[in-house]
Amino acid sequence: MRVAIAEDSVLLREGLASLLTGAGFEVVARCGDASALLQAVAALAPDVAVVDIRMPPTHTDEGLRAAMKIRRDFSRTAVLVLSQHVEPALAMTLFADSAAGAGYLLKDRVSDVAEFVSCLRRVAAGGTAVDPVIVSSLVSRARADDPLAALTPREREVLALMASGHSNQGIADRLVLTLRAVEKYVSSIFGKLDLPATGGESRRVLAVLLFLRR
Repeated sequence: MRVAIAEDSVLLREGLASLLTGAGFEVVARCGDASALLQAVAALAPDVAVVDIRMPPTHTDEGLRAAMKIRRDFSRTAVLVLSQHVEPALAMTLFADSAAGAGYLLKDRVSDVAEFVSCLRRVAAGGTAVDPVIVSSLVSRARADDPLAALTPREREVLALMASGHSNQGIADRLVLTLRAVEKYVSSIFGKLDLPATGGESRRVLAVLLFLRR
C-alpha cells in the first residue's frame, strides 16, 4: 500500500514514515506543505494520504483544504487527516458529502501503532475512521431535547463505535458480543433515532455523524 505523508514538522514526518514503513507500507512522498502534497498526489497517485490539518503558511486549515481537494479531484486516493486538537466542526467538513475513504484522528492516536495502522488500512480500503474523542464530544453534547436519551448504555457504546467507523463485526469483537447481538443493537439504534438503515458501512457512518452534528 502506497502512502504520501504531509506534515510540516520534520520530526513527526520522519517518525510517521518510519512507523509506516515498519508496518509494511510504501511511503512514496514526504511533504512539508499542502502544495507539495497535491503535486505528489497528482504525480504518484498514492493509495492514501496522511495529512496534518494545520500546515504552512498560515497553519490554519491548509491541510484540510488539501484533503478536500484530493477527495474531489483525486478520488482514488483516500485521506486520513491528523489534528492536534479536538475540532468536531472541521472533522464534519471532511465528511460533508461522503464518509468513504476518509479519516480524522487526533495525533495522540499515532502512539497506539496497532490502532493507527488499523485505521489507516480501513480508510485506504474505502472505509472510515473517526477519532473516539471526536465522537465522544458529539455524543455528550448537552441538548435541550436529547434524542440519545432513549438509548440504553450499551446502545450508546455501539453508536460510538459505529460512528468511529467500525463494522458490526468490529464492534462485536471490541465489546465481546455475538455478531447477531450487535445487529440487533444497530437495528434498535436506527429505529430509535429514525436513521436510514443504509447498506454500506461508510454511508452508515455518515448517517450517524450527520445525526450527531445536528
